[in-house]
Amino acid sequence: MTDSKTDNTPFSFEPYQEKEGEEYMNDAQTEHFETILNNWKNELMQEVDRTVHHMQDDAANFPDPNDRATQESEFSLELRTRDRERKLIKKIDESLKTIESEDYGFCDSCGVEIGIRRLEARPTAVLCIDCKTLDEIREKQMG
Repeated sequence: MTDSKTDNTPFSFEPYQEKEGEEYMNDAQTEHFETILNNWKNELMQEVDRTVHHMQDDAANFPDPNDRATQESEFSLELRTRDRERKLIKKIDESLKTIESEDYGFCDSCGVEIGIRRLEARPTAVLCIDCKTLDEIREKQMG
């Protein structure tokens, strides 16, 4: 791991250096993304453990209702964050399964390559940029 960093992954990794004429999603590329996904999952799992310990250690029965409300509010925010991370862990697990089934890196909608850089920016991406853009336009029109 180096000091390179993506926006949505909390850890550093070396961007994949594509070789000329290299086949898309070859063994080296799938290994690269498997490492990214596993490291990301491990980081999230450590956050879960830290939250559990923090809540156990800091849980106090404050006599002042304002202090108690503040603590409950902080715990609630932390739990919402962990719930989002739990959903993200599920997406990471799904992405790891698609690596095993050799479907990783291909758009669920149209089947084209998602692309190395897009996957490094969003390792759980299941749509190519064109399909994702259309999906967002449809969402905007419906909502």
